[in-house]
Amino acid sequence: MQSSAPSNLSLAIKDFKDGVVGVHIWSTLGWQEIRLRYRRSLLGPFWLTLSTGALIAGMGPLYGKLFGQSLATYFPYLAISFITWTLIASLINECSNAFIAAEGYIKQIKLPLTLHILRVVWKNVLVFAHNAVIIAVVLIFYPPEVGWHLFQAPLGVLMIAVNGVWLGLLLGLLCARFRDIPLIIASVVQVGFFLTPVMWKAGTLGSLGWAAQINPLFHFLEIVRTPLLGSSASLRSWIAVLLVTVVGYAVTLLVFSRYRARIAYWV
Repeated sequence: MQSSAPSNLSLAIKDFKDGVVGVHIWSTLGWQEIRLRYRRSLLGPFWLTLSTGALIAGMGPLYGKLFGQSLATYFPYLAISFITWTLIASLINECSNAFIAAEGYIKQIKLPLTLHILRVVWKNVLVFAHNAVIIAVVLIFYPPEVGWHLFQAPLGVLMIAVNGVWLGLLLGLLCARFRDIPLIIASVVQVGFFLTPVMWKAGTLGSLGWAAQINPLFHFLEIVRTPLLGSSASLRSWIAVLLVTVVGYAVTLLVFSRYRARIAYWV
């Protein structure tokens, strides 16, 4: 029993390394999926950008008025928050179904299982890049203070993508085994949208501000949002993100090494 554990762990690590090294495969598959989805569309993925931009343009003045916020401060906040949240929510939902959606590949071609997660993460990063055009337009009209803190935003997006990999491996494995979990995750993500400061600001909670601080999703939003709004993200948020990253990968590696070989049978 003890001799098999190191073997399983080494195979899991090798699967992860081979998946990352196969960048030419998962990057091509991710881009191809977007192309196939919009193959007969004139604007392609930019239809997502237009629809998201129209939604933000309608929500900005309305919710700014409801929350008593000036448009100059609330509109950039909402645009950055909503687009970043879309990336996070899409990663959670789609990575949960990554192994199920890749059933054909898993059963017919011997590829690292991590590669299927990386394909989903890359695809969502590409979609985020298209939607980031909205953020750029909004910041042209409401420019933030220029400084080195702006470089924290791309790093924040990178941290979201990095965490999407371990989350995809863990949730993808669980969802392949228990098919009710994807429905539960979708419901939890919907509830999380209202519980996370996306449309509202954590400061409005007053003495209950700790409720936002204990929400990990809040900190992932902050490391992208705050730099684009003109200041550095708090050290607390960066520590929280790094802690989630380390713990997430540690737990995922243990679970993935234990059940990796069964995924092909579960899908």
